[in-house]
Amino acid sequence: MVRLPRRTIPLLARDIMSSPPVTVDEKTPLREVAKIMCEKKIGSVLVVGVDGKLRGIVTERDITCAARHEEDVCQLPVWQFMTESPISVYETTPISEVLEKFSEIGVRHLPVVDRDMKPVGVISIRDVLAVVELLFRAFK
Repeated sequence: MVRLPRRTIPLLARDIMSSPPVTVDEKTPLREVAKIMCEKKIGSVLVVGVDGKLRGIVTERDITCAARHEEDVCQLPVWQFMTESPISVYETTPISEVLEKFSEIGVRHLPVVDRDMKPVGVISIRDVLAVVELLFRAFK
């Protein structure tokens, strides 16, 4: 077995995040959130308070789970279905820590926030795969 020297990749969260993030108000009806996600072809939307700070995240999975209720949930506010206070990373978080978070908590979307907890981007597992693909091409 050949051991390779441990290498670090000088990438930060801001280098791979999608920006600006798509955000909605806590009172936005679930139907509107689903419409936004469909139109923009995205798998999550960040929920912000009136102060602009991150309050939650709504994903495709959340909408799917909401649809299983017998009553019509489409007009209910998104805050009832969001994941509150989601784990997030800062723009300056090293990519190695971002990957650890994905692995540890088992999510497909990580909000990226500034020091005031205001969303500045989102990293999806798709963004991570794009970087991995780029690295494989570079070391081919």
